Amino acid sequence: MKIVGLLLAAGSASRFGSDKLLHRLPHAVPIAVQAARHLRQEIATMHAVVSARAGELAALLQAEGCQVSVCPRAEEGMGASLACAVRAAGAVDGYLIALADMPYVRPSSIAAVRDALLAGAALAAPYFHARRGHPVGIAGRFRAELEALGGDEGARRIVAAHEAELVKVPVGDPGVIRDIDRPGDLAPPSAV
Repeated sequence: MKIVGLLLAAGSASRFGSDKLLHRLPHAVPIAVQAARHLRQEIATMHAVVSARAGELAALLQAEGCQVSVCPRAEEGMGASLACAVRAAGAVDGYLIALADMPYVRPSSIAAVRDALLAGAALAAPYFHARRGHPVGIAGRFRAELEALGGDEGARRIVAAHEAELVKVPVGDPGVIRDIDRPGDLAPPSAV
């Protein structure tokens, strides 16, 4: 089975105040690069989607082994970016959808979602303390629905419509629910 990783990196970062995906973590690695590195540890083929103004980010992600596509409709939101990523990846057995502003997701959590897809799950997502997180795994049979997405909703509607098929993957990883929206989100998390 072929599972591809889709790294969504085309957001506007308006709440962060600057390009958050290029913001360096304490160990000097940009947020998006850290997310790509964790994904690369568990997924052989990765497609990243960036906006037209993200030349530096595109180059960094290519250096990390991502096939990079520019989404001409990135300003519409996550749904448009996800549709662009699926079109770039083409027909495969499954898509593992990761967000570039989530650098704290452990590779073991990525592997657990990937393994659920490999075991035949139509949909799979990690759960930390009963909260659904990322990355989300979606079987290739949903390709047409994914390519039709637009706006800022992402795949939420697809997951909700097929909730009975969702494999909930329990993980002990708070990183699956920790995204970076504002500079304050970079502070060490309080005890969960």
